[in-house]
Amino acid sequence: MESLNASLQQSYESIKDLHHLQWSIQENKDRLASVSAALQQLAVLDSLSRTVDGLKCSLEQIVSNDTSTLSRLWSVEKALSNQTEWLMSVQRLAKGSVSVSDGCCPLGWETFGSSCYLFSRSALSWHEARDWCNGHESHLVILMSDEEWDFVTRLSAGSFYWVGLTDEKSGRWEWVNQTPYVMNRRRWKPGQPDSWTGHGLGPGDEDCAHIHNDGRLNDLHCSTRLRYICQR
Repeated sequence: MESLNASLQQSYESIKDLHHLQWSIQENKDRLASVSAALQQLAVLDSLSRTVDGLKCSLEQIVSNDTSTLSRLWSVEKALSNQTEWLMSVQRLAKGSVSVSDGCCPLGWETFGSSCYLFSRSALSWHEARDWCNGHESHLVILMSDEEWDFVTRLSAGSFYWVGLTDEKSGRWEWVNQTPYVMNRRRWKPGQPDSWTGHGLGPGDEDCAHIHNDGRLNDLHCSTRLRYICQR
């Protein structure tokens, strides 16, 4: 009987140990599952870390490239700005926006005293020439001194040029700024002005004055196309 009880007790202990073993196995199994899940999470984190490193590298390359690109763009922008300023300067000169008070005359104009003079290469009627000069901040030349006469006749030698002298409005010769002209016959070709009407150029006589190729004045019909002299 005692032997049976001992066997039963031993069996009970064995069963108890078996339960403990099963519990331990289950616990270890759960731990292994947790470890596996943790390892999977670590793998995901490692993958994310590599992705972040890759993105960081790409970002650094982009920043580097952008910096280089921006540097080139800044250089181009500066060059364009310089070219724009140069073109604006040329445009101002072409339009005659530089005055003698700036210390120089516009490109293509001649300096004498305190004025600038443009001796045109194209031919216009007297009215067209007057309007062209007015549109370029100037007027057809007005000659008030012997020095101006000498300067203009020297540079106009060999060609005909309109000047700012007309008797079209009042029948009396006056400059385009309405200053009366004081007749000086030695400045005119012999027998001029003669207000000739046989020109065949339409109504009216010869109401506009020009400098002849010898430097003296002559009157012509205002529709005649000649070179002209602007003054500013």
